[in-house]
Amino acid sequence: EVQLQASGGGLVQAGGSLRLSCVVSGVTFDDYAIGWFRQAPGKEREAVSCIATTDDSTYYADSVKGRFTISSDIAKNTAYLQMNNLKPEDTAVYYCNAAGATGTDYWGQGTQVTVSS
Repeated sequence: EVQLQASGGGLVQAGGSLRLSCVVSGVTFDDYAIGWFRQAPGKEREAVSCIATTDDSTYYADSVKGRFTISSDIAKNTAYLQMNNLKPEDTAVYYCNAAGATGTDYWGQGTQVTVSS
């Protein structure tokens, strides 16, 4: 069974930091690109960042560039999203996703991030 376990969310003041973790099990970790998405109330889910675990190439949404850093630890089957200088507009449920080259796609359960002003 494939599982993605996201954790690390919480309540933080603007300017603060959080680190999200996504532990992946049931698949070969480095066969997948790991992405972080978020969905705020009343808004569509949007891509925040992703990393190709084979070569560590990364993508960041313009809204988080320079503030968020994605990384992965193949030995721990875990991807991280370090979020610094958080803003109220970063408030959302954050989901991790594992996307394989053959089109397979798995989602974690989400972790709430709330940034107070």
